[in-house]
Amino acid sequence: MQVPESLLYTKEHEWIKTEADTAYIGVTDYAQDALGDIAYVEMPEIGAKLERESVLCTLESPKAVAEVFMPVDGVVIEVNSALEEEPGDINTDPYGSWLAKVQLSEGSSTQGLLKAEGYIEYLKTIDEAH
Repeated sequence: MQVPESLLYTKEHEWIKTEADTAYIGVTDYAQDALGDIAYVEMPEIGAKLERESVLCTLESPKAVAEVFMPVDGVVIEVNSALEEEPGDINTDPYGSWLAKVQLSEGSSTQGLLKAEGYIEYLKTIDEAH
């Protein structure tokens, strides 16, 4: 299971990569594996102002429909439209297949998000529970 060191993670299995006052958001390798073959991505609207923990978008697979949550406060400024035609790219490259680019809201914080090591430890607790 891949967990790149350069990203931050949520316990809901989203990743975030910040660059100055913008961020890319996607789902982790663990999330895509749990969902199986992703068949459809319902993208957020560009311009949508979303708060931390609100629903960013949804992913559909034969196994389930999963909500993807915002790890920060921000405004959607771009979506990865390639995923509308090739949603399976999330399965083959979860860290290259970002879902949305957001402009961070003033005062938005990545506090409380997990570094790679913390996320790996969290995944171990999930595995032990099953």
